[in-house]
Amino acid sequence: MPAATVSFQVPSPLGPRPVTVSYAREGAGEPLLLLHGIGHHRQAWDPVVHILAAEREVITVDLPGFGESPALPDGLTYDLPTTTAVFGAFCEALELDRPHVAGNSLGGLLALELGREKLVRSITALSPAGFWNEAERRYAFGVLLAMRHISRRLPLPLVERLSRSAAGRTALTSTIYARPARRSPEAVVAETLALAGATGFDATLRAGGGVLFTDDIPGLPITVAWGTRDWLLVRRQGVRAKRLIPGARLVRLPGCGHCPMNDDPALVARVILDGSR
Repeated sequence: MPAATVSFQVPSPLGPRPVTVSYAREGAGEPLLLLHGIGHHRQAWDPVVHILAAEREVITVDLPGFGESPALPDGLTYDLPTTTAVFGAFCEALELDRPHVAGNSLGGLLALELGREKLVRSITALSPAGFWNEAERRYAFGVLLAMRHISRRLPLPLVERLSRSAAGRTALTSTIYARPARRSPEAVVAETLALAGATGFDATLRAGGGVLFTDDIPGLPITVAWGTRDWLLVRRQGVRAKRLIPGARLVRLPGCGHCPMNDDPALVARVILDGSR
């Protein structure tokens, strides 16, 4: 999908600030907004976009400070209220009237926040952040910091060489994929570079240190889905999510890791479509 950009104003303590976001659109039907996780980019959704676009207008977005979206300007922080305001303004700028939303990891948490603010019409959260206990949060943040450190130290020729073999792709991406060999070499190189170059990574991780999602979201169709082989945010967090949001549909994704879109695209697409009827 060809990328586009849109700019809009977001309130801040210093007055309105301009924000620019990179996004892509494909398909026709009710709008479906897809939000990626920390350190990733909108191409994380590529394995499922074409399936979803047969029934939805799909909008994939690079979060501010990730992928091709510039960092937030001075006066705006990478906390949940600000990011929620950014995507409220993004939807208004694109004339998206309460789209369906699906998110993975950080994107799943953002999807739930958008639902809490009644800005969307349905939510599908894939391994959403914010349902951890403190030990699980520290573990996940430690893994993410290690991934970031490695991505910034590996020379590009080495990343390209590793990406050409199944074993190399496993070494680079097995933390987030249960079936890393299925990821294309080009995608592995691109997402390694995206992680290394993410200007919003450190501030987003710092802002997430005290985050817990604790609210029910009545009145919206909500699906929470968790890979059975998610080693980053372990699947018992899905049970906590179901307790907090009793009306949610809790779905297990057999054989899938933390980013299940690549591990089983057909299953993930079906879960998203079923959850956004």
